[in-house]
Amino acid sequence: MRYAGDILDDFDAQRRVRSYPTVTVEVGLEVVDRASGFRGGVVRWSAEGVTLQNAGDHVRHFTWKPGGFVVGGRAVTLERPAQARAASQRITASGSIAGDGAARVAAASRIWVEGRHDAELVEHVWGDDLRELGVVVEPLHGADDLVSAVAEFGPAPGRRLGVLLDHLVAGSKESRIASSVRDPNVLIAGHPFVDVWAGIRPEVLGLERWPEVPKGDLPWKEGLCRALGVPFEGFWPRLRNQVRSFADLRPELVGAVEQLIDFVAATDT
Repeated sequence: MRYAGDILDDFDAQRRVRSYPTVTVEVGLEVVDRASGFRGGVVRWSAEGVTLQNAGDHVRHFTWKPGGFVVGGRAVTLERPAQARAASQRITASGSIAGDGAARVAAASRIWVEGRHDAELVEHVWGDDLRELGVVVEPLHGADDLVSAVAEFGPAPGRRLGVLLDHLVAGSKESRIASSVRDPNVLIAGHPFVDVWAGIRPEVLGLERWPEVPKGDLPWKEGLCRALGVPFEGFWPRLRNQVRSFADLRPELVGAVEQLIDFVAATDT
């Protein structure tokens, strides 16, 4: 094949990014993510991306991307305001704007998670938000006794309870346990991962994906470390500390946690 022009010019043309009009984000702006079709209003943004909440109160995070969104029926590039944050404002790891740093007196409402690692990860990313709301996160240490634990807690309109469960998928033990708790002051949310470790994006360790861990004698976490060829001891702190913000977590985990925070804080703010 003969080229009339320089083949490098063709490559340059292919690499050239299409120009899209820019729209500055603001709270309440109605946006559609072009890739997923998710539609919602802007509730917050950070250096990593923008957070949308739809009519059903579902929250999802999206990274900044050229022409990645639709506003007013046209494809646009979203951008942060030029003077987005004064020097006194700080973005938390969850992507929200930090307050004055003063923790509130603990509210009556609580969030329960399944274990110590879950609690540490939630604190690592959402700790600033939780302290400002006065919401305490407590490890549940297993969901088998959830029904009796909820009854003992005594949920009420001003004493809400949010529960984060691992492996909350159709047909799982966790889904059966969740369906047995019926109280308007209790919200159970979860993610599909067998363990909260898998809710962290493997890219934080330079991996394309987490290795498959066959069912066997070893617990899943130990099996993962064996598959990676790393010692189990000390692996969790290393993994947790690679998480810089919500952008390092899978959206299924982020959405579940933020849904619970919104629920328990609704009557306490």
